[in-house]
Amino acid sequence: MESIFGTDGIRGVANRYPITPELALNVGRAVAAVLKTNNRARIFIGKDGRLSGDMLEAALAAGICSAGADVYLAGIIPTPAIAYLATINSADAGIMVSASHNPFEDNGIKIFNSLGYKLEAAEEERIENLALNPGQGLVPAPPEKLGGINHMLDAWDRYIEFLKRSLGKINNLNGLRIVLDCSNGATSMIAPRLFSELGASVTAIANRPDGLNINENCGSQHIETLQEKVREKGADIGLAFDGDGDRLIAVDENGEPVTGDHVLAICANHMKQAGMLKNNLVVSTVMSNLGLINALKEMDISHIATDVGDRYVLEQMRKNRAVMGGEDSGHMIFLDHHTSGDGIMTALRLIEAMQLADEPLSSLRRIMTVYPQVLKNVRVRTKTDIYKFPEIAQTIERVEKHLGEQGRVLVRYSGTQPLCRIMVEGPDPEETRRLCQEIVDVVADKLGE
Repeated sequence: MESIFGTDGIRGVANRYPITPELALNVGRAVAAVLKTNNRARIFIGKDGRLSGDMLEAALAAGICSAGADVYLAGIIPTPAIAYLATINSADAGIMVSASHNPFEDNGIKIFNSLGYKLEAAEEERIENLALNPGQGLVPAPPEKLGGINHMLDAWDRYIEFLKRSLGKINNLNGLRIVLDCSNGATSMIAPRLFSELGASVTAIANRPDGLNINENCGSQHIETLQEKVREKGADIGLAFDGDGDRLIAVDENGEPVTGDHVLAICANHMKQAGMLKNNLVVSTVMSNLGLINALKEMDISHIATDVGDRYVLEQMRKNRAVMGGEDSGHMIFLDHHTSGDGIMTALRLIEAMQLADEPLSSLRRIMTVYPQVLKNVRVRTKTDIYKFPEIAQTIERVEKHLGEQGRVLVRYSGTQPLCRIMVEGPDPEETRRLCQEIVDVVADKLGE
């Protein structure tokens, strides 16, 4: 049977396997059993506001309590806040109910250990084995040792204070005009409050979640409305978060996008000049644009590329003692401040670089030249080894040979959805689109639904 864990926890359509209340209950029990470090385990739970969030939160909490552990409910709050709250409260684990940037009908379960890090593969395997086979190791607590449920009334306050303390050489944002796109998700209340308290003039959009509108034509994957609003308001910067608040895509004062790769380049340059870039190293994934790689070379900064997924970025950061890494999608990790990707913290780091350089974001983004990149998705029946199909392998080889050192090709499956992702970079936009479509057509023919 295929593992219920993907590259970022458990994810799928709500109320369908594996995102069912029945399995969530057993996952809660298993998390309490596997990650328990104290005589009476304490586990924090947050959610991003999807309609199905209450159902899964309740099921997880019931499972945890039945295992004799206590639950602390933080309510609607960003994923990185759960990692933080679990750590500072000496909890055994933190669980986030979210499907990140996916549409509202999806949901998921992300799990953090007592140190605020996502789980190792071995921990996920133990939890999965217990959750799928509850009769073979999950022992219910006796009535006198059942856990209880506690509601955290100060979760937002504590997370906001943590973000404020992370500010470097700036302590206010007085005079800065910001437009926030909260993706109708977990940052909808926290982000506008934080930036206003720091002194910025804030315009917030997509900050009215109703359970169904999360990520709908808004947020880090749909920045068109944000771009228009930044131009309309004459703002200095636009900030778009995803549904659970662990990603950031920015927009400069002209409405031009500032991707995760841009943020990596800008912040790496700032941190190196300030003497804060430990080991002179940045970690990103194979999806990063060639422009970032070239920019880091020009800045004489070392670079490591990992497989796609923030867990792999973090793994290499910890292994090589780097303090900065991330993905072009906007998932950034500043390990000197936090154990998890954090969209709001990334925004603060980017604004810090702007203010200390005393330059507009449009100027800073020119630190890297973006190679034309085309990324297309093909919905697939199964995730069969791509290279078992000679026609696909031959097409990829032909495109790679044509591009040579002026571009590259990356074909991979999504870790969270039934999609094959085809990415092609090249020196010419039209040619890059044409070459990408050639691969898309053959993948769709051999593997598509």
